[in-house]
Amino acid sequence: MQPHEYKKRILIAVSGLSPQILTETLYGLAVKSQPAFIPTEIHLITTIEGAHRANLSLLHEEKGPFHVLCRDYQLSDINFTEQHIHIICDQEGNELDDIRNPAQNEAAADFITNIINQLTRDEDTAVHVSIAGGRKTMGYYIGYALSLFGRTQDRLSHVLVSDGYEGLPEFYYPTPKSNVINTRDNRPLDTSKAQITLAEIPFIRMRQDIPEKLLKGKVGFLDTINLARKAELIPELIIDLENKKISANGEVFTMPAIAIAFYSWLLKQTIHSQDALEKPLEFEGNSQYAEDFIIDYRTVVGEMGAETTENALIKGMEGAFFAEKITRINKQLKENLGERLAKAYLIKSSRHDGAMFYATDLLAEQVTFSTI
Repeated sequence: MQPHEYKKRILIAVSGLSPQILTETLYGLAVKSQPAFIPTEIHLITTIEGAHRANLSLLHEEKGPFHVLCRDYQLSDINFTEQHIHIICDQEGNELDDIRNPAQNEAAADFITNIINQLTRDEDTAVHVSIAGGRKTMGYYIGYALSLFGRTQDRLSHVLVSDGYEGLPEFYYPTPKSNVINTRDNRPLDTSKAQITLAEIPFIRMRQDIPEKLLKGKVGFLDTINLARKAELIPELIIDLENKKISANGEVFTMPAIAIAFYSWLLKQTIHSQDALEKPLEFEGNSQYAEDFIIDYRTVVGEMGAETTENALIKGMEGAFFAEKITRINKQLKENLGERLAKAYLIKSSRHDGAMFYATDLLAEQVTFSTI
């Protein structure tokens, strides 16, 4: 499905002291582009002064260029109000009037990243992001944030305005009828003659690299970037059975007791020998598998807590038990690490002489059984 075919279509832009970027982009998308992408709602990310200017210059009920543009080109049902203007805040919730120093840049990066994360969660929504407005760092952050969280239906663009019109306080979009404005050196220009072009910017989509816990929660720009970079490092896994914790390249998370015990057991069985474990038969349990697994399971839950599972494995570990644990562990790894980082730690299958075998790609020197 193409972006313009989605029921909910969102335009997101950043701006500084020139809110014209929003109407210029809207014109490019909804009027000039074929097929037209007509947003159902618009979000603007800016500073205190930027919000002040956007409210007064864009959203005046009668003379505001946003409303005039919609009337000029019959663009109805676009939801854009004062509530859709997001003022960048720092970690303490203080609104920023500008973005100049490192702390303000970091706050802007986190704020913009969270907005993009939130607005890309609905799979039935197509998002279009403009990087044309605001300070250069704002454009960089919103573009990178879309690269982190964007889906197939999302797009990124920069708006180009014909010579003479760009940056003029009175120019907001090419009007359908002649309208004369003056340049800074008092040269008259007709707004109906202006040309606007949207330059679509290709970007790499890395959403599959982001763990589910970050996609569903609040994320920081640097934290997300650092997590993505960890996939480029040599794998380093620490298993802490007593505390039910795993550290994968420094990313620490918990697993259910039976899952982490099974993962620990499988790693111990495979990493030193570099041999894969054969999947047990469905109705003929492997007694040695069960006996060795229970040792790790008791470390996690204690002697008394292991009784139920021990009874279930009294006839040995069967294929269904074995397969279900592998599926659960791989799911946990992907949810906590993201697809790309998890790849090094997944339990993978292979077939030989009609039997299925399972192991990770980890080497013995990459795995530690310790306390985190």
